[in-house]
Amino acid sequence: MRSLIPWPALALCLVPSVSIAQSSKPTITLDEYMNTTAITAARLSPDGSSAVIATESPDWKANVFQDDLWLWTAHTGLRPLTHSGSEENPQWSPDGKWIAFVSDRALPGETASSDGTPASSADKASRLWLISVSGGEALPLYTQKLSIHAFAWSPDGKSIYFSARQPLTPEQQEAQKNEWKDVIRYREQYRGDLLVKLAVEPALVRATSVPLPIHPEADKAAAKPAPNTDLLPPGAQTVTSSALSITQVAPSPDGKTLAFVTGPVHQREEEPADYEIYFVSPDGGSARRVTHNEGIESHLVWTQSSRWLYFQVGPGAGFIEGPFKDVQGRLYRMDPTSAKIERLGADFQGSFDKFTLLPDGREIATGVSGIEIQVYLVDGSKATKLPGLAGSYTGLASAHDSKAILVQHSTINSPTQVYLATDPLHPEHLTALTAFNPIFAQRAQPEWQPFKWKSDDGRTIEGVLIFPPGKKEARHLRMLTLIHGGPEDADGNHFGADWYDWATYAADNGWLVFRPNYRGSTGYGDDFMLEITPHIVSRPGRDILTGVDALVKDGYADPDHLAIGGYSYGGYMTNWLITQTTRFRSAVTGAGAVEHAANWGNDDLTFDDAWFLGGRPWENPAIYQSEAALFQFNKVKTPVHLVQGGADVRVSYLEGVTMERALQSLSIPHTFLVFPGEGHGLPVNPWHGYIKVREELKWLDKYDR
Repeated sequence: MRSLIPWPALALCLVPSVSIAQSSKPTITLDEYMNTTAITAARLSPDGSSAVIATESPDWKANVFQDDLWLWTAHTGLRPLTHSGSEENPQWSPDGKWIAFVSDRALPGETASSDGTPASSADKASRLWLISVSGGEALPLYTQKLSIHAFAWSPDGKSIYFSARQPLTPEQQEAQKNEWKDVIRYREQYRGDLLVKLAVEPALVRATSVPLPIHPEADKAAAKPAPNTDLLPPGAQTVTSSALSITQVAPSPDGKTLAFVTGPVHQREEEPADYEIYFVSPDGGSARRVTHNEGIESHLVWTQSSRWLYFQVGPGAGFIEGPFKDVQGRLYRMDPTSAKIERLGADFQGSFDKFTLLPDGREIATGVSGIEIQVYLVDGSKATKLPGLAGSYTGLASAHDSKAILVQHSTINSPTQVYLATDPLHPEHLTALTAFNPIFAQRAQPEWQPFKWKSDDGRTIEGVLIFPPGKKEARHLRMLTLIHGGPEDADGNHFGADWYDWATYAADNGWLVFRPNYRGSTGYGDDFMLEITPHIVSRPGRDILTGVDALVKDGYADPDHLAIGGYSYGGYMTNWLITQTTRFRSAVTGAGAVEHAANWGNDDLTFDDAWFLGGRPWENPAIYQSEAALFQFNKVKTPVHLVQGGADVRVSYLEGVTMERALQSLSIPHTFLVFPGEGHGLPVNPWHGYIKVREELKWLDKYDR
């Protein structure tokens, strides 16, 4: 089941809509709420006249999420570009004639076995494909099963650079199978990446004139190829190899330098040194490491002159200016000759989210400050807020030959859409390119307001209150405290409607929803974030409980009808808070640890955890125990609904098992739902998220009679 989107014949100017009385609109249903289309990427063509937009939406019949590409032009508006449902990360060719993307769609006739059954997810490869903007079917750049980690067009558009795991020869695969059978050699069996250059035109000729392979069984009679010739595409040039994974590739416009960022091959954030920037010649050779710090660099962007390489370190992604610590998102640029790094926008007290460069080299960025995300012009240490609409801007994208930019914008009640700003310094003047999720404007919408209070030490804390439709003036409402994850995040004036962010659905169903931006949240300064360590749950826990007290005192919340919930770090906090008070009538929690020692070992963010808790488990055992909910579970009286992804490695599934065992032994009413095959973000089956929200709301209502 897919949502039907009415596309306008002409782009819509963003103007205030005429409101209809909320009482005349029906409440949104769960089916409608969860059937949303999310925008995952938006890229502007080099001349600024077109845009490619990537979306994700649930396919309820197939039990998967569908990833599609759409093409917008001023002449045709928005139209579907691809239709296989597995396309991601679109990138324009420098001449604007082609769009490259990553897809795990099968080649014609490709199967996983000799009986003709479709390829399983384990056998699929995320290959590079090209599609012409003038029409036609997408074409694969190669047939080999090389799963792409990152790619980028060469400046002249003649080639594409991509990274992929170093392939094994058939002989190596057979030897490994014979020696180790199905044994996993933890760490030892992982391989690093190759960085490859592939000429586009010959690859397209092969894709259009050479029959694509059927499956291995169909080619038994064919002449055996020379050893190793099929590991890389014909004509591919290996630029360099790395013992690490290559997560982003950025060729300099002058064609002299190829920059890339690395990450761990095992996908576990164990050492900051795994995340660094390297330079290599596009002609090939040994790569040179140019950063040596304790931050996670990302989003490499060259100026058109190749004079500077810009990048960012996201919130909670470490610190490049000294020993590791979690601070807000920061912007930097590097002189590629000297490798000297300069911090940009240092005067901004919020957290930078995304950035892009205009053709003249000026930098604009989105920044989180309080409960809004706005657009800023960054010049040296200064960050000047540009005129903007209330709400949250995300996803900036600029063009090579045009001053226009793409932005995404939303509010609590307005779904995220893609907009074109012809003047990048005036992002308040926008033309809408998309009109996804129109159902929300047709349903009763909750009202909201910011709320501030003093914590127990006098620190001012801010959050958001979301009221049931038509109930903003009401008092003594039943209240759900819904805690965001991260902790490097912040709730505010932005849209959310999915398994994780279902605050407005709870409000639609009669709950006053309190969303606190406790200490550790972004948008309130580095000191505000840093005050969370080493008291990783007790310090923000007091912020949250004093907020609940303030709302009861001010008459918003009914003290006899309180509930609490959260997922990920919000689950950590929920698990902790039900050991600190019995005032909550029910709790809904997911993917939150109940202790920190085993979680440090299982978590894929181990160095981050160790920083939060002041060291590794044996270095600070007292904090590991005093900040763990498990050791205070004898105080729990609150009925708990618990969920966990069965394949979660961010917060191990076994943390959920441990919590369930504790609740069972204490005879605390509880339920435990496990979503098979799901990781931390429930990315596999949309029904899992649907059932999660359905059962969480049922649990809250059950204990609030």
